[in-house]
Amino acid sequence: MLIAGKKFLVTGAGNGMGREVTLELLKRGASVIGVDINDGFLKETTLLAGAKSSQLFTVKLDITDRKAVAELASKHQDLDGLVNVAGIIQPFVRVNDLDIAAADRVMNINFFGPLNLIKAFLPNLLNRPEAHILNVSSMGSYAPVPGQTIYGASKAALNLLTEGIRSELSETNVKLTLVWPGAIGTNISQNSGVSIAGADSAETSKMKVTSAVEAGRMMVDAIEHGQKRIYIGGDAKFMGRLARWSQDTAAKLIHKNLKNLLG
Repeated sequence: MLIAGKKFLVTGAGNGMGREVTLELLKRGASVIGVDINDGFLKETTLLAGAKSSQLFTVKLDITDRKAVAELASKHQDLDGLVNVAGIIQPFVRVNDLDIAAADRVMNINFFGPLNLIKAFLPNLLNRPEAHILNVSSMGSYAPVPGQTIYGASKAALNLLTEGIRSELSETNVKLTLVWPGAIGTNISQNSGVSIAGADSAETSKMKVTSAVEAGRMMVDAIEHGQKRIYIGGDAKFMGRLARWSQDTAAKLIHKNLKNLLG
């Protein structure tokens, strides 16, 4: 898909990967509807857009609010691309210790949020000459992370949702990209309202992370080149290969390195 002249909606546009995708799309000549639950973050993104801010329309939106999502879709029937980036992690505890309300929140934002947007915008996307949907999943969707089981489950559900819709739309002009990021330099813990004990330890500080800027560039490249699936970061690619070879080995490796965070 040629990015220039197209209109995209990006969730989580207020910071992290969502912000960087937004800025990269603007840089390549697209117009963007940037949505986020935090209006202050959206104002920061607008400032960073600089001269391109005239092509950015920001909306404070709770993606779990189906009525609000439907109303937004009714106002933007000429959308060419939907980029689902917004997501949260869970409190870093075992399922046995996780409050069910926290589990509901993770599923509602990470799975039902993208589904709400897809359901609202897909009828119009199907009428465009070409259109694209990109969903951001996680390395945790294929390699279990202790203390992030519900988060991983929400992203695993997003994996199959993406693959299923791709199959259903295989004879249409709507293309789909599924993204598996590894460790990315964002504030997802803080934005999720999650405090992770031990996250600043010497061991975790040595983890190699991919910058949000690089992640944003790779995602826009994937849309432009029609890539179906991409890994972001060597860690995501390595664990993807390992999990396909031996799920047990992948699980043991992650458990060994992260079990200290559970106490």
